[in-house]
Amino acid sequence: MKSASLQSTTQFVITGLIFSMLWASASVAGKIGMQSVEPLLLFNVRFILAGILMLIYAHLFTKNRLPKKTDWKQLIYFGLLNTTLYLGLYIIALKQVSAGIGSLAVATNPLMIGVLTAVWTGRKVKLIQWLSIALGMAGVIIATYPLLENSTATIQGLGLMLLSMLCYSAGVIYFAETKWQLPSILPFTFLSHHPNIINHFDARFLSAEGWFIIPVSIISVRLWLYLLKVDAVRASLWLFLCPVFGFAYAAILMNEPITTYTVAGTLLVILGLYLGQKKKQLK
Repeated sequence: MKSASLQSTTQFVITGLIFSMLWASASVAGKIGMQSVEPLLLFNVRFILAGILMLIYAHLFTKNRLPKKTDWKQLIYFGLLNTTLYLGLYIIALKQVSAGIGSLAVATNPLMIGVLTAVWTGRKVKLIQWLSIALGMAGVIIATYPLLENSTATIQGLGLMLLSMLCYSAGVIYFAETKWQLPSILPFTFLSHHPNIINHFDARFLSAEGWFIIPVSIISVRLWLYLLKVDAVRASLWLFLCPVFGFAYAAILMNEPITTYTVAGTLLVILGLYLGQKKKQLK
């Protein structure tokens, strides 16, 4: 029994680490891709191609059934929260805020998920989990402090970013209750269409698009859905690591500095994750 529990815990931790590493790359990839093409093209191509590949895999290789008539209500609710509203608003906001602020916004999800879990499902969130959330939030704020000082953002952009995170958190709880998935559609990206922008289909666009489709849209989403099935609140704690990995990617690919604030914040994030993933909390 102890061996099986340890194996389950190890699998959850490894899955969470890989998810955080891949999911954290989305903001930097988006910033890189938008240097060549507008958001409408970048993100709609991403989800159309990723959706086609996932449909082919699901129905030709694994032989999964098509949704029945009774499934569509759940599909629409989950897709509206977790894809249309969340990603649509996030894409618009990403044009008005820096990658650092975008990373910080991701870290608000565990707090929102914890609160929504308590209110929506009636599940009591343990004190140690609230403590891990508080430590993670503090760590992310400390790590991003220098970046926030030097970043430019609009009030509208910040508002849209936080609203997108609220929609995402609500979608997480809904998925945990209904256990459904949905192909991606992004109608809100039409609000970011700029007819005067010239799109460049260069290596930068192709590399960003390829990374979006396979590691981010397919692999990391599958890992995330697995984590949610185990425990939505514990799964959300892995989002705290996304800004940490995001800083590393930004330093390597966008020449953003790693400071003592980053190191101190990272240590708090790791402590918060340790408390949230302790074996006693799995019971």
